[in-house]
Amino acid sequence: MNTSSLTPLSKGITLYQHILTQQVQQPEISGEFSGLMVQISLAAKLISRQLAQAGLVENVLGFTGETNVQGEQIRHLDQYANETFIRVFKDTNLVCLLVSEELEDPLPLSNSCPLGSYALIIDPVDGSSNIDVNVSVASIFSVQRRNPAAHDQMSGLLQKGTEQVAAGYVLYGPNTMLVYTSGQGVHGFTLDAGLGEFVLSHPNIQIPVRGEYYSINDAYSSDWQPAVGAFIDYLKQARSRGEKAYSARYIGSLAADFHRTLLTGGIFLYPGTVAKPKGKLRLLYEAQPLAFIAEQAGGRASTGSERILDIEPTSLHQRVPLILGSPHEVELAVAFFTDASPVRKAV
Repeated sequence: MNTSSLTPLSKGITLYQHILTQQVQQPEISGEFSGLMVQISLAAKLISRQLAQAGLVENVLGFTGETNVQGEQIRHLDQYANETFIRVFKDTNLVCLLVSEELEDPLPLSNSCPLGSYALIIDPVDGSSNIDVNVSVASIFSVQRRNPAAHDQMSGLLQKGTEQVAAGYVLYGPNTMLVYTSGQGVHGFTLDAGLGEFVLSHPNIQIPVRGEYYSINDAYSSDWQPAVGAFIDYLKQARSRGEKAYSARYIGSLAADFHRTLLTGGIFLYPGTVAKPKGKLRLLYEAQPLAFIAEQAGGRASTGSERILDIEPTSLHQRVPLILGSPHEVELAVAFFTDASPVRKAV
């Protein structure tokens, strides 16, 4: 039988089917989790459809004229994506609280919030400054349970990354891809537009132990801490040491840069600078979810001095330096940044 004409659905497995299988292997995850992930995938499909019309219809490209809690100008797609996540979860009783980059405070989404219910933490559109030039953007999400021991709503959300139930991102590029982990490995699903389903395309993703790409915004090099510059110089000099040379790759969309690093290996860095030692990226809805994915795929995630997943958050929009990638490069970077590298001392 010629299988080349079979649809991906008949040869593969849908996101929903995969989640049901994962639930059997993880009895601590409630049946509501499958519904939650289905709603995330619905939001992703709606955002993907909206992006496909960029430049053809109004209110996709450009700014709304408003600013968000970060002090950043809100783009039309930021607003649409944020409202889409709210709309698909409101009154479903699947999510009690929503935390978003676009909102100053947690947003209640259900009238009934029992202890242990889910909270959804999102960056609705990561890399939205790239929308107008047709470069990949993404939605990043983290799922956690409300802490039953918490005294109030806020403290119940400020949990270490190790407490995440699931995390993932949806990358809107040449195709739309959803990558997630629930603590049982990392799996990628590609949206089959004809079927309207996310189909398993990248099972059990493992990041290479060592890579050949580094990703960092070199425009900030004059404001880097000395250790950052020393580390990047060390990578650039690999050929002179008889090693395979590294190449630089930087898109400017966090999830897109991380996705490449996840599949091909290497390292992504968004370190603190002299002016902003605490970094730019947000802990709860950027660093934590990607760190969870990185570690589940066999990689590492650090601030340069501390494991990302061990950080105790102090605020919803807390910022941290972020280093993600292959074990070899991340461990080397940490050694440089903590002055523990004999190589750095010799440089």
